[in-house]
Amino acid sequence: MTHAPPSPEPGTAPVTHPDGRVSLPEGATLPPGPYVNSDLHPVPMSQRTWGTGSFTALWISMSVNIPAWTLAGGLVAVGMDWRQAVLTIALGNLIVLVPMVLTGHAGARYGIPYPIFARASFGLRGANLPALLRGAVACGWYGIQTWIGGQGVFILLGRVFGTGWSEAAVVGGQPWTMWLSFGLFWLAQLAIILWGMEGVRKVQVWAAPLMLVGGVALLAWMVVQAGGFAPLFAVNSDLGWGPEFWALFFPSLMAMIGFWATLSLNISDFTRFASTQRAQVLGQTFGLPTTMAAFALLAVMVSAGTQAVYGETLWDPVEIVAQMDNGIALLFATFVVLLATVSTNIAANLVGPAYDLANLKPRLISFRTGAIITSLVSVAIFPWRLISDPNIYIFTWLGTVGGILGTVGGILIADYWLLRRTRMDLNALYTRDAAYWYTGGWNWRALAAFAVGAILAVGGSHSAPGAGPFPEAGLIPFLSPLADYGWAVGFLSALVVYWALSLALPDRRRQRV
Repeated sequence: MTHAPPSPEPGTAPVTHPDGRVSLPEGATLPPGPYVNSDLHPVPMSQRTWGTGSFTALWISMSVNIPAWTLAGGLVAVGMDWRQAVLTIALGNLIVLVPMVLTGHAGARYGIPYPIFARASFGLRGANLPALLRGAVACGWYGIQTWIGGQGVFILLGRVFGTGWSEAAVVGGQPWTMWLSFGLFWLAQLAIILWGMEGVRKVQVWAAPLMLVGGVALLAWMVVQAGGFAPLFAVNSDLGWGPEFWALFFPSLMAMIGFWATLSLNISDFTRFASTQRAQVLGQTFGLPTTMAAFALLAVMVSAGTQAVYGETLWDPVEIVAQMDNGIALLFATFVVLLATVSTNIAANLVGPAYDLANLKPRLISFRTGAIITSLVSVAIFPWRLISDPNIYIFTWLGTVGGILGTVGGILIADYWLLRRTRMDLNALYTRDAAYWYTGGWNWRALAAFAVGAILAVGGSHSAPGAGPFPEAGLIPFLSPLADYGWAVGFLSALVVYWALSLALPDRRRQRV
């Protein structure tokens, strides 16, 4: 038999506005329950205030960041020249923009964060799987960024306090003052996120222009050190444009996509505040691919300059900044490093898992509590090891993460765009025994598609001897040819499997809205 979904409480029936967006009546709240809290509640229309400029500034401030720099510099370090590195990064960001805009549509239309959006495809309980997966990855990113910010604090205070600070006794492989710097930066970020989402937006708007100025200033300094632009463009690839380049290009491209694979899932955490659907589409289009390409060009030019000036490629901007002799320039550059890290880390890596953890136990975990838990977990993953080697950072970390998260993106898009045609029952996303309850709160079709996509995407992961944790022949050797295309394989295979299963074996409880 079919099950009739519970009727909405009086006064909470969703309202569809002329532009297609959906909200609860102004001032209405959903009845209390195990799947609702104030942080997961649909955003009222009066609070959907982010325009095109806000989303453009968000992406500028998130794109101008230290891991993005190390990503671009890392491509030079593993053998590409500046043309090849910029091409790889620009193309990867154009590709990832597509799922970014498609998943962002749900947030802008319904005012819901990512874990609520995932309930439509995975089920009210099943949504915890993609939410916690995305949250775990974000914890890793948050730890990496916080470690980099701590390095900036260490350099800055070392210039103030002298060798007593920078050459302090070593504890656990680092000066104890480095651990203290890491802790101070960790606390500063936590204070900002406890300010709330409006505080995050204000930090983004103010940080974006200052970081662009800082990046250009660093390039100008490198040009002076190198004696002009010519040495920066003169460093050619050891690979050429033959088979060796293409063998490196495809796994690098997947890593570029994997870099923003987390945000392509939880971008609705931000687009839920969009003033119009057009604002999120144009803001993301103007902000993401253009800024990442320009910043990549700047980063690879500076990294190429270090090869010309110092005889080795420095792919970490903190190491580059540390080469400065001028005290004022060093202070300014370090300030830019810290600003870039704070603005990106909070928006990209703390907001998402805070919502994800709140979704796990809405009655017990608020957005702020989730942020505190994320901050604690980020230390436990030893981020200083993840960032220590470009091969591990680009191919092991980003490649594997991108492949797994690509499967989730494929399921979300297949469900929202191909099956539901963007129509969802807003109240049912928060209600047991309604349209998205499936079987005990879990949609087995999504779980099956996720398993197939994840195995195909990362099952063949392999590493050269000494260059990573995987066997040289691959975890599942016959799948190793797919490993270089992890995100694309995971995304497409999960999309097709989920779509096919949902059409062939539809859920009886499912409600077309």
